[in-house]
Amino acid sequence: VSVVGGFNRWDGRVHPMRRHPSSGIWEIFVPEIGAGELYKFELIGSDGHLLPLKSDPWARRCELAPGTACIVHEARHVWADDEWMRRRPYDVDAPMSVYEVHSGSWRRDETGAPLSYTDLAEHLVPYVRDMGFTHVELMPMTEYPFEGSWGYQPIGLFAPTARHGAPDDFRVLVDTFHDAGIGVILDWVPAHFPRDEHGLVRFDGTQLYEHADARRADHPDWGTLAFNYGRAEVGNYLLSSALFWINEFHLDALRVDAVASMLYLDYSRKEGEWIPNRHGGNEDLEAVDLLRRVNTAVHAAGGRTIAEESTAWPAVSRPVDHGGLGFSQKWNMGWMNDTLSYMSEDPVHRVHHQGALTFSLLYAWDENFILPLSHDEVVHGKGSLLGRMPGDEWQRFANLRAYYGYMFAHPGKKLLFMGAEIAQYQEWSHERGVEWHLLEYPVHSGVQTLVRDLNRLHREHPALGHRDTDPAGFAWSSCDDAAASVIAMLRFGRDPLDVVIAVSNFTPVPRHAYRVGVPAAGLWRELLNTDAECYSGSGTGNGGSVETDDLPVGGFEHSLTLTVPPLATIYLEHQRNNGGPDAGQA
Repeated sequence: VSVVGGFNRWDGRVHPMRRHPSSGIWEIFVPEIGAGELYKFELIGSDGHLLPLKSDPWARRCELAPGTACIVHEARHVWADDEWMRRRPYDVDAPMSVYEVHSGSWRRDETGAPLSYTDLAEHLVPYVRDMGFTHVELMPMTEYPFEGSWGYQPIGLFAPTARHGAPDDFRVLVDTFHDAGIGVILDWVPAHFPRDEHGLVRFDGTQLYEHADARRADHPDWGTLAFNYGRAEVGNYLLSSALFWINEFHLDALRVDAVASMLYLDYSRKEGEWIPNRHGGNEDLEAVDLLRRVNTAVHAAGGRTIAEESTAWPAVSRPVDHGGLGFSQKWNMGWMNDTLSYMSEDPVHRVHHQGALTFSLLYAWDENFILPLSHDEVVHGKGSLLGRMPGDEWQRFANLRAYYGYMFAHPGKKLLFMGAEIAQYQEWSHERGVEWHLLEYPVHSGVQTLVRDLNRLHREHPALGHRDTDPAGFAWSSCDDAAASVIAMLRFGRDPLDVVIAVSNFTPVPRHAYRVGVPAAGLWRELLNTDAECYSGSGTGNGGSVETDDLPVGGFEHSLTLTVPPLATIYLEHQRNNGGPDAGQA
């Protein structure tokens, strides 16, 4: 092994490295090498053949693609987020609303190029704060060669991508988010790596990071290679990467991509294409051990982890010492699939699919769930969220507003992908920015205003954002009125007097004199109405408040007689003699 670079004219004969027989580590000290020098490794395999030049797997900075060299880096950023870091451990009961961002296409500059890290700090941070999101989730920023992978085929697991600037510029971006009171989540990809010859593939001429057997090595879905989690060096490499981002870049959480593909040996494989574990099962026991190690270490460092896991694997977000995988939270993919399928139905057919709205409450407290409407739902021909809504133009926007109202009332933290908050027409493409010009039109700016108001209510009202993992924080008022396609959910804060009812009507027919049971007598004030005129709705509503009747309904001693607008969700809060205007009344 030799280190090569401009300092030795890329000649592997000049700086051969020394191997320590006891550890297998190769090292060299090259004097007068400063920040900014390009370098790679030159390796000669055990068979005597010269291998392609390799990038440093531990590089702190990489050359801008299509360049593949590493860059000597010295961090100089002085952090200003001490107070944030002192209170970073996350309260699972706290409100959490996530804005998912692809940094290369959130917005483009006047030349059509992606924004730099410093530009994102200037423009993205105030936007996320203004919209009321508590967190931003950045799609993978670890260095990657293929633009079309969106970062999900990484090579530099210790280097922020050079597409937006230097590593210290990325530190500035994180620091700026923290100063604005916004947590930062990074998509982290330990499931696989690409076959680019300058990367990890056959690093020393043998299968060093990957398995030797193709039945374990090949990742059938993406044409990539799976890590060999059973090798201590590989496990330590991935664990070190996770801690590096938490400690060195002050990230608050890692969203771990494609966890299901790590957990199952037969993931996307047919019979005969996979090797059972030592017990004869299909679980990848080595991957399970690694995930538990990573989760334990990240939590000890003050961060947290979020699993993108789409199966029924038990206890994903339960502690390791209780038999779980140890993740802090898990994406609720079942909720996402069921509800998007329901919303794509013509309202006349929704009578037959009421269970798609209610089934998720049967398992809502099995995990610490996040409700994701992520980038995966607006690509590859699926269309935008608005495009999946049925009906004419008015009904499509009304459907989407009603859906967001239902989502923010449902137990679980929230996640929206960029563009969804303005009801973008086109499905997402990494080659263009969000369609910001649409905000010139009231129907789009109305959806944006609604999302801003939903985020505010989610943060400010204890019943809506503080008991997402506690079954005592939820009750059905009505879930079985399939004929009207109406559901009514009750959310409770820790104070028994903090009660909100959310009523959703998923038909274009207004429901007048609709009666729902409530747990408290008195005045109920309308907090939000997705059909309000300020959201470009029709303005149908309840005049701001409704008094209860002493008529039992649905097991409750009191009830409300409501006007439930067409294709709308309304929130009403039990009044505690603290009146005053709130969002989107009609």
